[in-house]
Amino acid sequence: MQERDFNKTTGLGYVLVTGGAGFVGTNFVKALLDVGIRVRSFDRADATLSHENLDIVQGDIRDMACVEKAVAGIDTIFHTASVIELKGGRAVSKEYRDFSYSINVEGTQNLLKAARAEGTKRFIYTASNSVVLEGKPVRNGTEDLPYTQRFDDLYTETKVVAEKWVLAQNNIDGLLTCSIRPSSIWGPGDQTMFKQMFEQMIAGLYKARVGMGNAKLDNSYVHNLIHGQILAAKHLVRGGTSEGQAYFINDGEPVNVFEFSRPVLEAINYPFPTIKIPAALIKSVMALWQFLHFKFSIPEPPIPPLAVERIAVDNYFSIEKAKTELGYEPLYTTAQGMTESMPYYKTLYKTMCEEKQNR
Repeated sequence: MQERDFNKTTGLGYVLVTGGAGFVGTNFVKALLDVGIRVRSFDRADATLSHENLDIVQGDIRDMACVEKAVAGIDTIFHTASVIELKGGRAVSKEYRDFSYSINVEGTQNLLKAARAEGTKRFIYTASNSVVLEGKPVRNGTEDLPYTQRFDDLYTETKVVAEKWVLAQNNIDGLLTCSIRPSSIWGPGDQTMFKQMFEQMIAGLYKARVGMGNAKLDNSYVHNLIHGQILAAKHLVRGGTSEGQAYFINDGEPVNVFEFSRPVLEAINYPFPTIKIPAALIKSVMALWQFLHFKFSIPEPPIPPLAVERIAVDNYFSIEKAKTELGYEPLYTTAQGMTESMPYYKTLYKTMCEEKQNR
């Protein structure tokens, strides 16, 4: 196979973004195209972008023939595709478990194996900070924290398995790997964080604050995350700093989740909740509800138990390793990200309200 030309610190070559039609993927593809990089998007969903330097492959990451087509000729892979499934625990159905594993673990393995056979040079995996969360407070956590042994949700479980495997594959047949661990991802195109909050608001459930209101978490503005991913890729060369490494990439501004959401609530004229409910109570109710959901097929709980824990216990992580080894500094402050994102969030909320009224 012909050797491809790489610049040690800047040349990414022909880039593949998996999940290229999703929230992170769409922003990622745009960012790469904006700086003149040739990109291929791979996703099951229909592509919404069109560009002379963009190639689109529509297919399933579980289908090896599709994966091989997607990686053909590719130099660098940013693997952002995954299914976010916060349900889990002993009661979870085999169907849920098999589905999550087939995409998040087996799909990742398909992609990396095909990339190695193709001669791809860089593989940057998108994991999650949840791979080290144990339900206990984490303050300025670092990358040397051990992997969690507590698998109460399939997202964490599959991300741990996949990240371990990806990093263990580093430098086999010349393919170098690293992993990025974002926190809660937000920004224009967000279909998770604020969308879920809007769903609760529209359903009349967003009336109280869970916990005492002093727990802090960190977030990853989508363009800060993409910046960190690209920096990791640029350093992913033989003997480079990111080879076989994992990095927390976030905004570097730990904040209480309710205070973080306050500007959005004010922008859409929704009253800020003042009542406080103990987190342990809500988590217990949601855990029981989830158990009954799987056992008796009742509707699933409005909030997964893990989500309750996330907003009630300190969990934020240091970006010092990324700063030192990658030169990472957030491109946007939280306030700047809010300014950029507010038109999108206001439109999203209005659209969701209108859809509710038209049902």
